Amino acid sequence: MSSLRPGDAGAASGRAGAAVIGAILLIVALAAAVSVDVVKAGQGVKGDEATYVAMALSLAYDHDLTYERRDLERYVGLYRWGPEGIFLKRGKKLRVRFDGNPPFVHLVTLPDPRTDRLYYGKALIYPLVAAPFVRLLGLNGILVLHVLLLFGACLCGYTFLAARSRPGPALAFTLAFVGAACVPVYLVFLMPEIFNFSLVFFAYFLWLYKEVAPPEGFRFLRGLGTDVCAAALLGVATYSKPSHALLVVPIVLWLWWRRRYAQGLKVGIVSVAVVAALFGVNALSSGEFNYQGGDRKTFLGRYPFDGSPVSVWDQQGLEKSTNDSDAESVLTDLPNRFSLNVDYFLVGRHFGFVPYFFPGVVAIGLWLFSSERWRAWRLLTFATIVASVVGLLVFFPFSWSGGGGPPGNRYFMSLYPALFFLVPPLTSTAPAILAWLVGALFTAKMLVNPFVTAKHPNQIAERGFARRLPVELTMANDLPVRLESQRSHLPYGDVLLYFLDDHAYIPEAIDSEGHQGVWIAGDGRADIIVRSDWPIHHFTMTVESPIHTLFIVSAGGSESQIPLQPGKAVTLDVPASGVRDAQSYACLLSARSTEAFSPFLRDPNSTDRRNLGALMRFTAVQAAR
Repeated sequence: MSSLRPGDAGAASGRAGAAVIGAILLIVALAAAVSVDVVKAGQGVKGDEATYVAMALSLAYDHDLTYERRDLERYVGLYRWGPEGIFLKRGKKLRVRFDGNPPFVHLVTLPDPRTDRLYYGKALIYPLVAAPFVRLLGLNGILVLHVLLLFGACLCGYTFLAARSRPGPALAFTLAFVGAACVPVYLVFLMPEIFNFSLVFFAYFLWLYKEVAPPEGFRFLRGLGTDVCAAALLGVATYSKPSHALLVVPIVLWLWWRRRYAQGLKVGIVSVAVVAALFGVNALSSGEFNYQGGDRKTFLGRYPFDGSPVSVWDQQGLEKSTNDSDAESVLTDLPNRFSLNVDYFLVGRHFGFVPYFFPGVVAIGLWLFSSERWRAWRLLTFATIVASVVGLLVFFPFSWSGGGGPPGNRYFMSLYPALFFLVPPLTSTAPAILAWLVGALFTAKMLVNPFVTAKHPNQIAERGFARRLPVELTMANDLPVRLESQRSHLPYGDVLLYFLDDHAYIPEAIDSEGHQGVWIAGDGRADIIVRSDWPIHHFTMTVESPIHTLFIVSAGGSESQIPLQPGKAVTLDVPASGVRDAQSYACLLSARSTEAFSPFLRDPNSTDRRNLGALMRFTAVQAAR
């Protein structure tokens, strides 16, 4: 009779334990996904949700991708409000013409003869996958889809690591890689972020599992067909978001490195063919290959076919076509802006790689300090991630985080899975513990209530360790605070103010002549972005307080500390240093009062219960050209 060796018994027990933990997590997540009230918990729509939800509903119930009156009525019936921020476009009829002039075959677009329909201005693949779940479970079906996708990604990650690691460390690091980053927050976004994340994870698993698989591993995952499947999945991801285009390159280069030239060429062709086919389906649907191109607009407050007596399309829609890159904005001040964006990408307060994807930092460190650091497929994977990030920073210098003030870097999140496959064999749970401990410093607050985080991402960095990190000034108009209209884009003289926290109060009239001032609270440092059409040399500032306090202020330059006496105003110049963003200049004004008072405690007739420290008035002085 044969008997299990102690090591085999331990591994079997570890695998059984991992299976139990995985099953429990899946059941809990699915139970939450099917029972939560998506509309109420989500507090309405976020980001591009309106478009994707409307598309999924249209596919689930009408089996088409056209926006008509019934689609608006269905959406309003669920949300009790219109699809805020929906992207729509006018359709066209695509016709093929043959003639005697090269290239002899021509594509001709004609206006859509029907005026009672429009088309959606987003990629169709995610709503297509979500539609059966929506038909079965309503909007909760999208959450169920996200749970299943993320569980599948974790299963692939665990299988990859467990091929050469003990089950315990493999499971611990897999859960840390996903759970200690900003990834779980996107489970509650009704958008394709989890979908794209999972596509990349599945693709790289299919490509690389055979490189680490033990002899008794899954044989069906060792064939060359897995490379083709991986290429197809990456083609789908690239159609969904073109920033994934480079991710197929390491698969091709790895095959060529091993002198499998025909196989590498086939993989590349499959990926390109899938992308082309999906864009072709888009053209057949709406008459436009580019779902973001053509006559495309977004709508707020009023929507086409809502019964308005005026043309909502002509008078309410905001033009939002994306056909070409703006070469001038990309090239202007490129070296300096790129250098700043690299710093912001790595350690930015709102979108930084280190704070919001710290397990990826651990993965890179494990790889660099292991004997696996010179393995070609790992080198190719890392080089591709770096190249993709450089592309984002160069070609999207003012929106490389995904736009709309997302929690963490939305564009990078679907590149992030590739970092997992840098991890060498693990012998202990120490890397996972490190990933959890440091990652949680920045992401635990996000996971306490992901629905609130998703709706109000500005709250992530208002307190805690993220407050110590630099603000991404090159994207001042794309930070999470921009979603809070009462705290951002506020005129103050000839500049605009963005209040990044609640340690200062918005400008208010302080005298009968209408002069404005800003009260700094006494409960912490206030960070305020100041935007102007010209570079700011310094601020001429007047500060006063009815109490003894120390006022501390800086604006990117040296810090000033001013002791204030009750009722005595102090005037000073505060040197400023800022950066150029898309269409203006921005600098960070930081101010703090060491002491505070409450007006209603000093004056029985006052109803002002604010915590006040010092009153600040300032004028921005333009730098010499």
